[in-house]
Amino acid sequence: MKTLHRLLLAAALLLALPLIGPAVSQAQLYQQPGQNSPTSKDQVELYNPAQDQIVGRVSIPDAKLGVLVQPEGREWREFRTFWLRIVAGILIVGMVALLALFYLVRGTIRIDHGRSGRTVPRFGWIDRFAHWTTATSFIVLALTGLAVTFGRPLLIPLFGHQAFSTLAEGSKIVHNFFSLPFVIGVLLMLVLWIRDNIPERADLVWLKSMGGLLSKSGEHPECGRFNAGQKGIFWAVILGGGALAVTGFLLMTPFAVTGIGGMQILHVVHAVLAALMIAIILAHIYIGSLGMEGAFDAMGSGQVDENWAKDHHRRWYEQQLKKARANDATRRTGPRAAE
Repeated sequence: MKTLHRLLLAAALLLALPLIGPAVSQAQLYQQPGQNSPTSKDQVELYNPAQDQIVGRVSIPDAKLGVLVQPEGREWREFRTFWLRIVAGILIVGMVALLALFYLVRGTIRIDHGRSGRTVPRFGWIDRFAHWTTATSFIVLALTGLAVTFGRPLLIPLFGHQAFSTLAEGSKIVHNFFSLPFVIGVLLMLVLWIRDNIPERADLVWLKSMGGLLSKSGEHPECGRFNAGQKGIFWAVILGGGALAVTGFLLMTPFAVTGIGGMQILHVVHAVLAALMIAIILAHIYIGSLGMEGAFDAMGSGQVDENWAKDHHRRWYEQQLKKARANDATRRTGPRAAE
């Protein structure tokens, strides 16, 4: 009888081993060093249930490196890998589709009476330098930023991980380098053109007809050096470019001003602003090239056709005529006055 009891006890122990093993391991997992009794997970140093973080202890001065996992990081990663691509895709691809549709419906906006063959000075060399410095650097910044943002899902399948790694690293270096000429160009444009980009009552007339596109006669509203649309582009570049510069430089100097949470917010703001700016500049490029006859000449040669100036900037054109006549009169009367 005793032998039978011993056999049953041994069999029960063998059957209980699969359950005892995990229980012992779980108790050891939550047992702190130097203690013999098990503790709950709420007492483990590497777990912080209140903030849903995994935090350790570090001996180096940078205490934030002790945070191994944080919920904001998971939210930022989801934005970076999913929502940012959707937002940027809608803004950029949507703008391209809208411009293509507009071109198919409206075509190129022609000069009403054709080119006259006579030109009017519109922008000097310093204006064109400021414009092309800003434009060139922004295009480089946009391309390198898009390569980093969309490169993983789009370029790795085409070129492989090694080639994309080289491209991403080079894009980061080029992106940081061209941020400086971009800021210089934006500041130059602010100094050179802010006086002519102050909103005025005539801008409301321009906006009501969208520069004549929505008017029955098709006549262009009278405006000064810059119309309401150009003023909108100007302030978008100044304010949006300024915000991109500030957030970008803060991202280039991580943790100098803010912690990990602030860095994530800075990245979100920088990325969404960049996508919005790319969409706006695409519209600007379209109007300045394919969308409007004679518009590119303003920043190309600095001279615009007289008929183009009359169509789109009549008040400015008349001011230029008065200045030219005054200069001619001064040159003619100058020698006589000297005598």
